[in-house]
Amino acid sequence: MIKGNFIDNLPKVYGIYTGGFLAFIIIMSIAEQMGVTAKTIGICFVAFTVAIYAIIGYLSRTAQADAYYVAGRQVPTVFNGMATAADWMSGASFVAMAGGIYFKGYGYMALLVGWTGGYVLVASLLAPYLRKFGCYTVPDFIGTRYGGNLSRFMAVVVLTVASFTYVTAQINATGTIASVALDIPFQYAVYVGLISILLCSMLGGMRGVTWTQVAQYIVLIIAYLLPVFWISNKMGAGFFPHFMLADEVSRIAELEAQFGFVKNSAENLKEVPKGLAGITKAHSAVNATPWAFISLALAMMMGTASLPHVMMRYFTTPSVKAARKSVGWSLFFIFLLYSSAPMLATLSKLSLIDPSLPTGIIGKSISEVQAIDWYQNWNQANLMFVSDFNGNGTLELNEFFMGGKAVVLATPEIAGLPYVISGLVAAGGMAAAMSTADGLILAIANAISHDVYYKIIDPKAETAKRLVVARVLLVVIGFAGATIAALEIQGILGSVIWAFDFAMSGLFFPLVLGVWWKRANKEGAIAGMALGLISGAAYLVWVRSGGSGFLGITQLTFGIFGSAVSLVAMVVVSLITQAPNAATQKMVDEVRVPAGKSILGKQH
Repeated sequence: MIKGNFIDNLPKVYGIYTGGFLAFIIIMSIAEQMGVTAKTIGICFVAFTVAIYAIIGYLSRTAQADAYYVAGRQVPTVFNGMATAADWMSGASFVAMAGGIYFKGYGYMALLVGWTGGYVLVASLLAPYLRKFGCYTVPDFIGTRYGGNLSRFMAVVVLTVASFTYVTAQINATGTIASVALDIPFQYAVYVGLISILLCSMLGGMRGVTWTQVAQYIVLIIAYLLPVFWISNKMGAGFFPHFMLADEVSRIAELEAQFGFVKNSAENLKEVPKGLAGITKAHSAVNATPWAFISLALAMMMGTASLPHVMMRYFTTPSVKAARKSVGWSLFFIFLLYSSAPMLATLSKLSLIDPSLPTGIIGKSISEVQAIDWYQNWNQANLMFVSDFNGNGTLELNEFFMGGKAVVLATPEIAGLPYVISGLVAAGGMAAAMSTADGLILAIANAISHDVYYKIIDPKAETAKRLVVARVLLVVIGFAGATIAALEIQGILGSVIWAFDFAMSGLFFPLVLGVWWKRANKEGAIAGMALGLISGAAYLVWVRSGGSGFLGITQLTFGIFGSAVSLVAMVVVSLITQAPNAATQKMVDEVRVPAGKSILGKQH
């Protein structure tokens, strides 16, 4: 029996939860040995974990604005770090990151550098100061710092564009996992994923999402690390494979040189199902140029410091000091997964192309590969494909195709691990995508309900009415995101990168200069947000339409262009218009002082 305050008992509560989850894994292992089918195990993993999240969401229900929007500002640093890590390590991090490295080489580690390095910007430039401000949402800071409804509304627009782009990718990931685990079409599975997401956030808002995300982090980190260590040990790469990464990459480069690369003809590629890719270059090759790596990392760093759902997590800590410490814990918990993604990609490719391993398929007959159980399973899910393009009856390196999101999900099965591990990975991927989707949908719904409905449309609205509006918005936004995700317009990783670019285009400099430059004013902020977002989006459309781009800025880094326009517009317009009044400038000074009460106090 747990007695006393819930916050004080958090270590005990989540210790019991972790033990229970490990016991469930053992029970599923025993069930597999007793002959329970793989499909049943997969359903049990997804259903059990989603049910736990739903229960946490229900128990965290609240009718208080402070609890709904910022979890009562009482989340301890370590647990906020875990929740932030879960919020951060989305379906892209869990499902798509290793796939990007698998297919495109280590140039894609620019994403890891940028996404992790972005927290340095968060810690040094924004998080503690926004916590001192005492706001509920990012547009709340923009609207109060610069003044006027137009600046607040523009922040909501940028937030919505960036977060909605991001959330479609997360619902895509939940749909992919649900379709494989439950054996239902992807177009329906995205709505199953949506229902799972809403169960966590509908009743409890940020409080429900926070405690659910801590639980989800525990699931996703166990699900990601256990297969890495197991597969590595099984393949002889050592129990802790990270130290052997250079050796394994060299082995892959040797094998790729041995097999050679024969570029597939356009006619051959017509046979390959949409969304699948083959190995096109040496695994150890950097994508393009040093600038391509640096610019992608830079865009992801600035995007990290601009995403509203990341900033919101630091509004929930008890103090400014706790917000700063929480960033450090966030980085630690994120590091545990990010340091393993390159290793998982490496082990996955080795297990497929190394002929000395029992799992290697390159060089085997096409018919033999097509008869393998795991190939048949993932081929039916439209995530794997082989064909004898050169007619020699043997599978060549460029005759095997796989979906990027299958790299993480299928690798345990390919490596011959018990199916219970595949079920665990599916549950982990679901947790990663759900946790981020919860944060994103909540960020959009809270911004519209608090900053548009309450602050602009109906300032006298009672708390109960505001929360009803927020919950209705959760459903509407989630349904719209699932509908867009079902169309599969863009892959998971591509959509996520675009979201970072949109966020940095419109919000990075209005946020940073709002804290660090007293002369920045309302007109400058509006110009910076509007022109930054419009120019960034226009650049993306231009490049996607066949434009060559310039200065090496691509469709993955268009935020660099948008944020540059935003900075110039903001500085120029601020300098040619009237300076903020003395009260506003004093408020900016106070934001940078760690001690003392929050700026907004009890204005909400």
